Amino acid sequence: MYSVLVILAVITAVLLTFIVLIQESKGGGLASNFASSNQIMGVRKTTDVVEKATWTLAALLVVFSVATIFFAPRTVDRDSVVTSAKTEAPAAPQAPAAPAAPAAPATPAN
Repeated sequence: MYSVLVILAVITAVLLTFIVLIQESKGGGLASNFASSNQIMGVRKTTDVVEKATWTLAALLVVFSVATIFFAPRTVDRDSVVTSAKTEAPAAPQAPAAPAAPAAPATPAN
């Protein structure tokens, strides 16, 4: 369930980004490029749809974010390193083993 909520939150965030970019701002925004949709639906209706979509996606993102907290995986061991009563000394590092001595050459028997 956690993975599903995270995926839905990411999809919602991406859609919200696109909707915000489409909105008409003081500089015109990307919405000024969609003049044909303004002629079909009317300028005011297009603005209303984009604004409602923005608020809906923002609310969904908040809901998914809060719901993700409840389904987040939790660790079984709740002891903290700082508050742990037992403090174990770290194991001493072992010295590397000495290399094996080279084998003595065999002497021929006379």
